Amino acid sequence: MYVTDNTQRPVASLPGLVHRTLAGRADGLARLSLWRQTIAPGGATPIHRHDCEEVVLVDRGEGELVVDGVAHRFGADCTLVIPRNAEHQIVNTGGEPLECTAAFSVSPVAVYLPDGQPLPLPWES
Repeated sequence: MYVTDNTQRPVASLPGLVHRTLAGRADGLARLSLWRQTIAPGGATPIHRHDCEEVVLVDRGEGELVVDGVAHRFGADCTLVIPRNAEHQIVNTGGEPLECTAAFSVSPVAVYLPDGQPLPLPWES
C-alpha cells in the first residue's frame, strides 16, 4: 500500500486522547510507526516509556513534555525528541486540543508503565 486516506484509518482512544495509526505493522512496516493523536484540554498520555526512540511533531496546541519528572513547555510547530526508555508524559496545558504526529523507530510500538508492566493499547488489539 503506497497511498492511504488517513481519514479512513481506524480511530481508537484512551481517556482524553484520540488516536490513529497512520503507518505501522498493518502496512508491512517493522522499523517505523507513525501515529496521530489529539489530546483534549487538560488531558494527558499516561506516564510511560518505549523501548525505542520517539519524535513528536506538535501541529496545534500547547503543553508540557514531562521527562523523568522534569517538565518542558512547548507550543505548536515544536518537535519533541524522546530517547529510548525515557519515562515521559505529554500533557495538554492549553485551552484547545493538542494535535501531534509521532514517529517511532519500531513497529509495533510496545508501551510500558513506570513499574515495567506493559500498557495494552486499544489500537494494537
